[in-house]
Formats: sequence, C-alpha cells, structure tokens
Amino acid sequence: MATINENYLKLKAGYLFPEIARRVKAFAEANPNAPIIKLGIGDVTEPLPEACRTAMIKAVEDMGDRSKFKGYGPEQGYLWLREKIASDDFQARGCDISAGEIFISDGSKCDCGNILDIFGKDNTIAVTDPVYPVYVDTNVMAGHTGDANDKGEYEGLVYLPISADNNFTAEIPAQKVDIIYLCFPNNPTGATATKEHLQAWVNYAKEHGSIILFDAAYEAYITDPSLPHSIYEIEGAKDCAIEFRSFSKNAGFTGTRCAFTVVPQNLTVKASDGTEVKLWQLWNRRQSTKFNGVSYIVQRGAEAVYSEAGKAQIKELVGFYLENAQIICEQLTAAGISVYGGKNAPYVWVKTPQGLSSWDFFDKLLQLTNVVGTPGSGFGAAGEGYFRISAFNSRENVEEAMKRITEKFKV
Repeated sequence: MATINENYLKLKAGYLFPEIARRVKAFAEANPNAPIIKLGIGDVTEPLPEACRTAMIKAVEDMGDRSKFKGYGPEQGYLWLREKIASDDFQARGCDISAGEIFISDGSKCDCGNILDIFGKDNTIAVTDPVYPVYVDTNVMAGHTGDANDKGEYEGLVYLPISADNNFTAEIPAQKVDIIYLCFPNNPTGATATKEHLQAWVNYAKEHGSIILFDAAYEAYITDPSLPHSIYEIEGAKDCAIEFRSFSKNAGFTGTRCAFTVVPQNLTVKASDGTEVKLWQLWNRRQSTKFNGVSYIVQRGAEAVYSEAGKAQIKELVGFYLENAQIICEQLTAAGISVYGGKNAPYVWVKTPQGLSSWDFFDKLLQLTNVVGTPGSGFGAAGEGYFRISAFNSRENVEEAMKRITEKFKV
C-alpha cells in the first residue's frame, strides 16, 4: 500500500490565503450584490509595463520563426537576462555578484520552499513572528519540525518576535541557529532594515556558521537612500547568505511568473564528515534535475525591465502602489487607527481597532464594509491583534475602501 508524507498532516490549519478565499467566497455567495474590494493578498492589479509586453510579443514572433525558435533553455536562465540582473541590480550597488551566481525561476515563493531540498533535516531554523507563512509551512512539509502547539507554533522552530517595541526587526538570538529567514522590506509588517541591523545578522551568521535566507521580493519599494536593497550590500554577506528576488511586485509578473535566486559560488557548508561543500553546486544540481527553466518569452519580458523604457515604467508602477500605501496610512491614521509600514513597502500593518482579534476584525470588516484584508494572526502568534492591508489595487478601489473603513471604524 502506498504511504504518504505524514509531515503534511501536521499542517493543522489551512494555508492562510486559501482560508481567506474560502470565507470571501462564502460571503459573496450569500451576498451576491456586495461590492467587495480585495486588499488582502499581495496580487498586483495594474497592467504589465509596455516595455515588457512589447518584448514578449516580439519573443512570441521569434517562436514562430524556425531560425529563432527556442526549445529547452538553460535551467539556470538565459545568460543575457542574468547578465542584466547582475549589472543593474547588484554590481551597480557595489555588490560583487556575477551572472553565474544567478538562477532564474518561476517565483521566489517556489524558491523559498525548494531551497530546503539542499539542506539537512537537523538544522535549527529561525523565523520571525509574524512571518510569511511559506517559510514555516515548507519546513513542516520537509519534516524539519514537530507538531504545532495551541498557538500554532511548531516544535523545533525558533520564533523571533517582532513588534512595535523593536520596530518589527528581530533581535539577534542568544542561542545558535543554523538557518535564518529574513525578509526586508518585510512581509507582512512593511518594516525595513538598516545596514547596521543586517550587519549584525551577517556577523552572527559568520560566527556560528549559519545561513541567512534573505527574501528581498519587495526591494523595489525602498525609497530611502540609506536603506540597503540587497543583503550583499553588507560586508561578509557572500559568505553566509542566499537572496531571493522577484519580478512579481515591481513589474507585475504575479501571473507571468519570473524571479531569481542568488547563490554565491563560494558559499559553503560542512558535510557530516567535516568536508566543505559549495551550496552553488547543490542548488545547480537541484535546479538542473527538477526544473526545466522559465520560458523564453517570459525571460525576454523580464529582460525589458532593464531597458531605459522599462526602468521608467517600473518606477511609475512602483510609485503608483506606494501612493496607494500612503493614502491607506494617512486615512487610517486620521481615523485614529494605529498603522505601521507603508513607507518603503506596499503593505500597511494595522493595529485592529475596538480590541478585536485579527479574524474577528476580518469578518467584521468584510460584513460591514465589504473590504478584504489579511488577519495578522495568520502570520503567526505575535501577529494577533494586527491586520495587513495591501496597496496592490486600483486608486479608485483604495480610496473607496478607506472611505468605508474610516466611516465604520473611526476611533
């Protein structure tokens, strides 16, 4: 008889976003005329930049020309895209990252989970609380944890609470951990990290032989010139960090799917016999075995992000969502509701009004205003009493949603 991976049975609750979708669907079916506005998941709403569309149309035409047709591409991604990424995203910021250290993929969410394939089961894993649920759930699926307690915390994970008291940036743990998940600008809180803060983490990782998994999916939203966009802007980070990036939130590729992961070629860990092993080699083998690469058409669209027209259009697109975040922050603050984030990030982290729990506020918000957000407790126990609102929507919907919320929940 076939057996199953019983680690999946430890996932007591449904993944956060499907549960939101289930509740919204039930409400919509019961209230078919309700004008629902969704500011929950971080899905973009504005069209792909023209430069990307034009490049993809040209790429489709290439696929109709026998002399230009592309079949299987390199699993690591086409060199012309990786070279653009290396020069514009890293070398231009003083980061010593080469095209050979970049792996193109179909999403940073996928890579954040898949990266666990190259790590052993005995690592001590540290995550912030609240946290992007994918980091936790993929470790549960991989068998790196025990069962969850009543608060939803899994045995075997080290939780690093983040709150307004520490500016939503985790303190360095007193104990030794092997793998550390960091996300800046942060999902869900919208917090950012200074170079000094990241330097402390890099110093810790190098001292203890730890690996930092650095999620920089929202780096395009950083407008403060003093803040780092990449972990590799920090001295010593190439010795201890892997970075994840995405075209989803800067260029609107959530439905198009393109991202990349940076694995420095000299980044090593020790095998059980004490020999040093390069993680680049393991990740390269993993991708070559389990992944056939992102389509030629999509990669041409991603390449256009780095054209002069593409850069201007990306700047405008990111600026549009940041203006949405500013509207959300200003309107909620004026209504007496405490908010965080939203300045260098597309997410606003809201203290739930009226002493409501995260899910109670979700339900009440949906029923009274027909607006959908994300309960903070879905990101971890320390997220209870908070709520995430996404700036990814049309200007009309954002302004209407704020009008509804402030009318019903003004403090």
